[in-house]
Amino acid sequence: TTDLAELRVRIESSLPGSHRSVPAVIWLDPVPGELAPPIVPRGRYTLLQKNRTFIPHLQVIPVDSVVQFPNQDPFFHNVFSLFDGKRFDLGLYEAGSSKSVTFSRIGVSYIFCNIHPEMSAVIISVATPYYAIASPNGAFLLRSVLPGDYTLHVWIEGVPQSQLDHLIRPVHLSAHAVDLGVIRAPIPPAAGLTHDNMYGNSYPPEKSPY
Repeated sequence: TTDLAELRVRIESSLPGSHRSVPAVIWLDPVPGELAPPIVPRGRYTLLQKNRTFIPHLQVIPVDSVVQFPNQDPFFHNVFSLFDGKRFDLGLYEAGSSKSVTFSRIGVSYIFCNIHPEMSAVIISVATPYYAIASPNGAFLLRSVLPGDYTLHVWIEGVPQSQLDHLIRPVHLSAHAVDLGVIRAPIPPAAGLTHDNMYGNSYPPEKSPY
C-alpha cells in the first residue's frame, strides 16, 4: 500500500488593514507524465435560489457534472454566467421550477441573476479530486493525496485572475504532512462581486411589486 500525503496552507491578505475572511479554494493538478490521471467521477449538484440568494455561494465540482438551479422564490429568476468558465443563460423561469447546466469545461464560473443584482455565486469545475475550501480563518487542509509532483492553484474571491496566476506554484508531496505556510494575496477590504447584467448594462431600479 502507498502512504498518502497531507497538505496544509493558509491565506492572508497582503494589503494593510484587510483581514476579512473570504471564500477561497485550492486544488492540485498532477504534473502530466508523473502520476496516472486521477479518476474524478462526475455527479449532480444543486445551486438553490431562495430569498434572493444562491445557496451555497461557493461550490467545487468535478468537470462534466450537472448542476440543478431550482427556483424556490415566489417570483421569477434568470440565472446566467458569461465569464471564463461555463457560459449560459437559463432565461426567465418561475417559482417551483428548475433548470440544469452541465459544466463541461474546467474553470471558474461566476453565476448571477439578470433580475436581482444582489445574487451571486461561484462554481469551480476541476479535473482533480484534490481540492479544499478555506475554513473561516483562511486555512486549507488536503488529506489522502497520492505522493508526487503537482501544480497548486489558488482562487480567492475578489482577487483578479492576473494576481491569482502569480500564486500558481509547483508542489512535491511525499508520504507525510507538508505545510506550505502562508500564501499572501491582495484581498480587497470590500465584500461582494460587482457586475453588470447579462447585456453589459447597469441593473435598472427595482419596481415596486404593488
